[in-house]
Amino acid sequence: MMHEVEHVLHFERGILFTVKALLTKPGQSVREFILQNRRRLVKPIIFIIITSLIYTLVNHFFHIEGGYVNFDGIKSPATAFIFTWIQDHYGYANIIMGMFVAIWLKVFFRKYDYNFFEILILLCFVMGMEMLMFSVFALFEGLTKINFMEAAGVIGICYCTWAIGQFFDKKKPINYLKALISYALGMFAFAFSALLSGLLIDVIVHR
Repeated sequence: MMHEVEHVLHFERGILFTVKALLTKPGQSVREFILQNRRRLVKPIIFIIITSLIYTLVNHFFHIEGGYVNFDGIKSPATAFIFTWIQDHYGYANIIMGMFVAIWLKVFFRKYDYNFFEILILLCFVMGMEMLMFSVFALFEGLTKINFMEAAGVIGICYCTWAIGQFFDKKKPINYLKALISYALGMFAFAFSALLSGLLIDVIVHR
């Protein structure tokens, strides 16, 4: 445990180095992590859980989430419970959503020699950075009472599109479009599966 904590907090190979690398050259950094050196960046699962935890803590103190997410319109108890769980456990929810996005990326980028788990590693880093960006904007919104989260959503999607496109081949503009479509389809598939699961549970329970 102490070794993992030390690794995460290390300035040259830990969380700060990982954030800097993913901000400046995300595609190259993740490719190097997968193909060459897995010691300099924080482990992808740990990274996405830590960044999601940071966002959860910021939201807990400033109650940002309640301002733009509302589950009152959901009549299905099971569906409401599932979406509440997603809201309260962003780290795990992002990993699950990453699997849906990874499936679409594998479809759109099937000509590239990356397997499903390597694409999932990419998404853990990229979505972790997205949650870190949300944390910064949520902090500013909590301190200033100015709505920054809509802008955060746009910037987050733009970052994910840029990072994913750069990972596969930054010289091909079509890759950025395919990255955006894959990400959008993955998010939709994740939300739809959560909704469908809730409805099916309610049907089974109320038989």
